[in-house]
Amino acid sequence: MLRRTLLILWCFLCTPSQAQMAASDPLQPDEVLASSAEHFPGILESMAQRRVAEGRVTEAQGAFDLVFSADSFGRVDGFYDGTTVEGGARKALRPLGASIYSKYSVSDGRFPIYEDQYFTNNGGDLKVGVLFSLLRDRDIDARRFAETDSELALGQADLELLLTRIGVQQRALAAYWHWVAMGQQLAVYRDLLDIALTREKALEVEVRTGRRAEIFLTENRQNITRRQTLVTQAERDFRVAANQLAFFLRDDDGQPRVPDAERLPASDAVKDVSEPAGAPDMDVGSILSKRPELNIVETAMRRAAREVALSENNLLPRLDLNFELAEPFGSIGEGGPSRDTRDAIVGFTFSVPLEQRAAKGRLSQARAKLDALEQERRQLEDRIELELRNILLELNVARRLMQLAALEVEQSETMRKAEQRRFEQGASDFFVVNVREETAADARVRYYDAYRAAQLAQAEFHAATVNLERLGLVR
Repeated sequence: MLRRTLLILWCFLCTPSQAQMAASDPLQPDEVLASSAEHFPGILESMAQRRVAEGRVTEAQGAFDLVFSADSFGRVDGFYDGTTVEGGARKALRPLGASIYSKYSVSDGRFPIYEDQYFTNNGGDLKVGVLFSLLRDRDIDARRFAETDSELALGQADLELLLTRIGVQQRALAAYWHWVAMGQQLAVYRDLLDIALTREKALEVEVRTGRRAEIFLTENRQNITRRQTLVTQAERDFRVAANQLAFFLRDDDGQPRVPDAERLPASDAVKDVSEPAGAPDMDVGSILSKRPELNIVETAMRRAAREVALSENNLLPRLDLNFELAEPFGSIGEGGPSRDTRDAIVGFTFSVPLEQRAAKGRLSQARAKLDALEQERRQLEDRIELELRNILLELNVARRLMQLAALEVEQSETMRKAEQRRFEQGASDFFVVNVREETAADARVRYYDAYRAAQLAQAEFHAATVNLERLGLVR
């Protein structure tokens, strides 16, 4: 039983965990996108800015909060001994700029004639009223403008967050495919160096046996030096690409994580971009409706239109209508029976400012701002439409160039192998063999450059068409 327990424990300890296995798996773009979407500082900054806008909405809504107030005074000395206490609540409403209020007051003692309004019955007096705006502030006022403007600003913050996410994910894909291309190019140069190192051993034997002149060995060593230089440069480029990718690939604490070279996808995984480039007659209108930068401008136009409406409102005369009901409670107090009646009161307030240069100036500014935004929107629409055409063209050309590069790799490999066989049979020159090898390597390097360009064009196409799923923004 003890042996069996020890065997199970040994197997458990020696079996790699899922985290260890995942760390050795080839790094996929989905992992990079998930990491950047969750931990990239630029996205977190935009999320914080959105919370600021959300707080401003709550602040603007506070203008419609229920407000309670109370007031009291009493004479402690003198001929009159009147004391009064008044408390009430007021709440602003949105329709017609209305507000409702209630007040309860109670008094005791005597007041001078100029304070006659403080008298109440012994049980106090309750008033309930409502105030309407019939001209100025009927459809819009500063409070409703601030509330709506903050909500539109929150919508803008959402769009700016989306724009930031799209930009970050596009750059994350660019960094990933650059890292993949640099890694594959490094492998090409290492293979080219290995061929020269392997050939050196064979040439040393042939030189010792007199089958070849020593100059062949010198020439091969020259090739080794040149190829070692290429490998060193490729190693530098690969490490730089890894550091750039670490800017987007982050750990759970948000710290940059440099990917291990072992996680580089195998060369046979670097294949043609399988997704279609997109139809030339793509629905530009549908794409424009999804572009966040265009929606940001349109939201800014709605905010400017509200500024125009508020400025026009401020030019109107004020006409406020007030309804109020008063109900006394208890027995008749010091003020006499005149306070013991239920009252219904209707009143109005009217005012017209004679000079409105400030309001007219604000209105002129608001209209000019709206006109400027309209032109900005038109310009942005034209630019996005042209960019979409160019991106689609770039994607199609990049895919075609990658196919041609793959064909060149196949052709150069055929020539290299044929020349290698001729050289082994003594029918070819050593210089020609080296040229064929390096030509084949250059073709493979150009293929990975074309592959990277095609992937970058694909990522740019996804960003331009707001394909959130392909950008790792839909879970």
